[in-house]
Amino acid sequence: MQSLVQHTEAVRNAIDSLGGTIAVASALVDGGRRIDLSGLERDCAVLCAAVMTLDMPEARRLRPALENLLFRVNGLAARLDPPD
Repeated sequence: MQSLVQHTEAVRNAIDSLGGTIAVASALVDGGRRIDLSGLERDCAVLCAAVMTLDMPEARRLRPALENLLFRVNGLAARLDPPD
């Protein structure tokens, strides 16, 4: 069974990984490519579910990273052209 520390670290790694996905998506948008955010939305939902399983003190420690991720996702979404 995974320890609390291991679970928190896995969630932190998932935040970092999602940040990398957002960076790639942003680069694609900068290059004029159209992207679909449905996979990103799914990954965010899974991440949120994982955070909800943490103890409150552990979840609070991750809040700044999660807020940054939200800021970046919202910024990316705002840059997308509306679908035709």
